[in-house]
Amino acid sequence: KAPEGRSSGVLERLNAGEVVIGDGGFVFALEKRGYVKAGPWTPEVTVTHPEAVRQLHREFLRAGANVMQAYTFYASDDKLENRSQTLKITVTQINEAACDLAKQVAGEGDALAAAGVCQTPSYLSCKSETDVKAVFKRQLDVFVKKNVDFLIAEYFEHVEEAVWAVEVLKTSGKPVAASMCIGPEGDLHGVPAGECAVRLVKAGAQIVGVNCHFDPMTCVKAVKLMKEGVEKSGLKAHYMVQPLAYHVPDSTYLGYTELPEFPFALEPRIVTRWDVHKYTREAYKAGIRFIGGCCGFEPYHIRAVAEELAAERGIMPAGSEKHGMWGAGLEMHTKPWVRARCRREYWENLLPASGRPKCASLSTPESWGVTKGHADLLQHKEATTTQEMKHALEMQKKHL
Repeated sequence: KAPEGRSSGVLERLNAGEVVIGDGGFVFALEKRGYVKAGPWTPEVTVTHPEAVRQLHREFLRAGANVMQAYTFYASDDKLENRSQTLKITVTQINEAACDLAKQVAGEGDALAAAGVCQTPSYLSCKSETDVKAVFKRQLDVFVKKNVDFLIAEYFEHVEEAVWAVEVLKTSGKPVAASMCIGPEGDLHGVPAGECAVRLVKAGAQIVGVNCHFDPMTCVKAVKLMKEGVEKSGLKAHYMVQPLAYHVPDSTYLGYTELPEFPFALEPRIVTRWDVHKYTREAYKAGIRFIGGCCGFEPYHIRAVAEELAAERGIMPAGSEKHGMWGAGLEMHTKPWVRARCRREYWENLLPASGRPKCASLSTPESWGVTKGHADLLQHKEATTTQEMKHALEMQKKHL
């Protein structure tokens, strides 16, 4: 059934072979704009500065996104209370405001409103399946009340927790997408990417894929493995990919969080709009039809997704009125050497310089090798102690 005011729902669009374009990375974008605090990364901005969230939604809509994903990332009770964070705003207020903003902007175009849950401190701290599912259920209650178009379980490092999330979200009767933050090597407990996808589909997800932690081409490779696994099992699903907007070939199976530049010095690694064109084409060729971005993806990146697939979709985004395809607008530049760059072959073949002669092209990841179940990842409401910081610094010295 088509959502009210929209031509069709997410599954109807995907079943018809349409491309669904996701939005970009709200967490990093709003941190850079001064509305989100790095560390906790929680989204109380939906209540404190709703105009900032609304504007970012509108920019992604103008760029061609037709999914407005409510900014509900890390909007769970256990995350809002983690490591001494004290907010006077409740999880319900944050999630309700996020859904309202996403639905409002989705209604301004032919877009769908989605809301999602993600991995929890409760799971990392080895709490029970019942406890973790209760965290998801409290968020889901708001999403159902606000009647978003579909649901997303995203940013899961462990398929076990992702399956629990899908099982909870499926009780709503709404379409469910499940997206893990894993690479081709699989989840952090060693479950292969293909097997992760099979478990998610069996749990009830109709759309599966990956988001965050890895660069675009690595994420496409991971989703290809997921697709192979699902097809070998005789199951059916649609596929999604929403990668980082950073080149991270030097990261290991843990992804970009182990790079020494995370999170405040990643800018030299940003993908160009032309990189996004290549990524989009590779994703499309792989049979992925839900294509978007995660951390680092700005509206101009999403516009590149929409422009690359303009012929297939039969539509150009509104934001392209200010952007000539493949630099065509440069024909109007005053400098002749810049006008000479108004062509596809120039930008497709350019190897951008970093402008940093004393910097290495790759970093050494800080691979601590810890995951759920390890004492270093146990979470608590109290502030991080001096002893914990001392241990962290000692471990850092070992891995530098």
